[in-house]
Amino acid sequence: MVRQGPAPRPVRGGAPKRSGQPTRPPARRPRKILGGNAKPRIMVGRLLLVFVLTVAGLRLVYIQGIQAPTLSAQAEQQRTATIHTLAQRGTITDRNGTKLAFSVGSDALYFQPKATRKKWNPKIDGGTYDQFVQAASTYLTQVLGSAVDKQTLVNQLSGTATFVYLDQKVPPEIADAVHKQFPDIGEEQRALRVYPNSTVASNSIGLATWQSSKSPDGAITSGTKGVFGLEYSLNGLLAGTPGSMIADTEEGNPSVILPGTQRDVQVPVNGDNVQLTIDTDLQYQVQQLVSQYVQSKGARNGSAVVLDVKTGQVLALADDQSFDPNNTKTITNTNVGNEAVTTPFEPGSVNKIVTMAAALNAGLVTPSTPVNVPSILNYPYGVTIHDDWSHPDYNLSVTGIFAKSSNIGTDELAERVGQQAFYNMLQKMGVGQKTNVGLPGESSGSLLPISKWNAATFHNLPFGQGLTVTVLQMADEYQAIANGGLRIPPRIIQSITKPDGTVQATPQPAGVRVVTPQTASTLLGMMRYVTQDAPSPNSGTGVSAALPGYQISGKTGTAQQVINGRYSSTETTTTFVGILSANDPRYVVAVMLDRPAQGGESAQTAAPLFHDIASYIVSRYNLPVNNTP
Repeated sequence: MVRQGPAPRPVRGGAPKRSGQPTRPPARRPRKILGGNAKPRIMVGRLLLVFVLTVAGLRLVYIQGIQAPTLSAQAEQQRTATIHTLAQRGTITDRNGTKLAFSVGSDALYFQPKATRKKWNPKIDGGTYDQFVQAASTYLTQVLGSAVDKQTLVNQLSGTATFVYLDQKVPPEIADAVHKQFPDIGEEQRALRVYPNSTVASNSIGLATWQSSKSPDGAITSGTKGVFGLEYSLNGLLAGTPGSMIADTEEGNPSVILPGTQRDVQVPVNGDNVQLTIDTDLQYQVQQLVSQYVQSKGARNGSAVVLDVKTGQVLALADDQSFDPNNTKTITNTNVGNEAVTTPFEPGSVNKIVTMAAALNAGLVTPSTPVNVPSILNYPYGVTIHDDWSHPDYNLSVTGIFAKSSNIGTDELAERVGQQAFYNMLQKMGVGQKTNVGLPGESSGSLLPISKWNAATFHNLPFGQGLTVTVLQMADEYQAIANGGLRIPPRIIQSITKPDGTVQATPQPAGVRVVTPQTASTLLGMMRYVTQDAPSPNSGTGVSAALPGYQISGKTGTAQQVINGRYSSTETTTTFVGILSANDPRYVVAVMLDRPAQGGESAQTAAPLFHDIASYIVSRYNLPVNNTP
C-alpha cells in the first residue's frame, strides 16, 4: 500500500499552484533613481528654488517701488509732449512805414529714414520701400520745384540716417499737402524772415535766421534769431516770447494733439515793431551812387551819411558794398560791415572846421581878419608845416584860409586858440566819442588825451592828422554848425511799437552847445566860399560840389594815409561834408572815398559824389531854389 505525503502549501496571496504552470519570478526592489543618499540633492534643489524666488521678488520690489517714478515718467513722456508756439517776430520799417524786414509762416519738411525703413510693411503700406522712395521724391520735386533736387531726395529718403531735412523753407499749405500725401514725411512749423528791398540798408539791418539751441536742462528751443546788424542788437525787442503748452499726443507725435488735453498753456507774446529814421528811397540812391563812384574812381571802398539838421536823425547811411539778406550765399567777409560807423580814418582838412569854430567863438578873429601865410612854417622845436600847393608868402583872410584849405594858415589860428581851448572844442564836437546812434559795432574813433600831446601832435591836429573819426562822426560835427551851434547826437531808431499798439518814440538826445548861434551863422557863411567858382586865386577847393540854384556850405578834405609808419604822398582818403542849403540848412551830407586811383583829391572824387547826392535830395524833398548869388 502506497502512503501519500502531506498536501502542498498554498502560495501566499494567490491561488494554489497548478501543475504545469511556469514559476513566477520573485518581485524586484525599486531602482534608486538619485543613486546613493538622495537627501543632499533634494536640499540643493530647494535652495536653488528659494534663491530664484528671492531674486524675482527683489526685482519686483525694485520695479514697483524704487523705479516706479522713473518708469511712470517715461510712460507719461510717451503720451505727452511740450508743444512750443512761436511768437511773431517784429517788423522793421523805414520812417515812412515801408517794410524793410518782416516774418512769414514757413515749414520745414523732415524725414526719419532709419526708423521708417525698419517699420515698413509692404502689405500695410501699399508697396515696397523703394517704390515709396520713388513716389515721394517725384511728388516733392513737382510741388517744391527748383528748391530741391530729385536725386538728392532719393539719396536722403533711401539712406540710413536717423533724421534729415528735405527742405527748410516750404509754404505751410504745401507742407500740409506733402504730409497728407506721405504721412511719414513730417512738417515742422517755422518762420521765414523776408527782406523785400533786398540790399537796401542791409548793412544796418543785418540778418536773422532760423536757429535751434539747447538750454542747460536739455530742452531744445527754436526761433528766428539775429545774426548781425540791428537784427542782432535789437533781438531782445524783435523776438518776443514763445508760448508753450503740455498736451497728450498720438504716440508722442507733437503734430497730432489729442483734443481736450491741452494744459499749462502759456500764450506767446509777439515781438516789438521797430521803425527806423531811414528813408528807403534816399538810402537806395545813396548806396547806388557810392558804389558807382568807388568803381569809377578806382577806390578801395567808400561811405556816405545823410543827417537831418534839426533832429540828427539818420536819413541814409551807406557803404559801397552790401548783401542780399534773402540769399545768404551773397554774404562775404567784406560786404557785411557797416564802415560808415565802424571804421575810423584820419579826416584831413574837413576837420579844420574845429579850428575855425574855436577861433571864431573865442572872438580871436573875424571872417575878414588878415593872416600872413608864409610858403613854409617852421617852428623852433623842429616842426615844419607845408601847404598842399606851392605859393609865396601872402596875406589871406580867415575865410580865405578856410576856402583855400591852407594848413599853414589853419595852424597859425590854432596857435592863437591854444592847446587847451582847442582840445575842449574837439571834445564838444564829439571827436573820440561814440555817437550812440543805435547801431552795433560803432567805433569811437581816436583822440589822444591832451596830457600825452607833444609839439608835433598839436600842430597836426588842426588840419585833421593824428586823430580819427568815422563818416557818421564827421557828419555830426557839421550838423552842429548847421543847427545853430547845437550838436544833436545822431540816431537811427525812430520808435518802438509794442504788441498792444503802444508807440514809444525814441527821445531826441540832449544837445551839446558847441558854439554860439552867431558863431555858427558866421562859420556857415564862410563855408559857402569853399564851393565858390571865381577867377583865380579866389576859387574854393570844392567847386565841383556846387549845385546850381542852391547855396552849398561845405569843406573838402584830402588826407594822406599812413603807410609803413609814414604819411604817403599818393595814398589818400578824400572827403567832403556839405550842408544843404546854406541859407536854410536842412540836410548834412558826408562822403568818403578810400584811396581813389582816379584823381587823388577831393575836388575830383568826393566833392562830385556830394553833388550827385545833393541833386537827388533837392528833387526828392522839393527844396525851393535860392536865387541869391
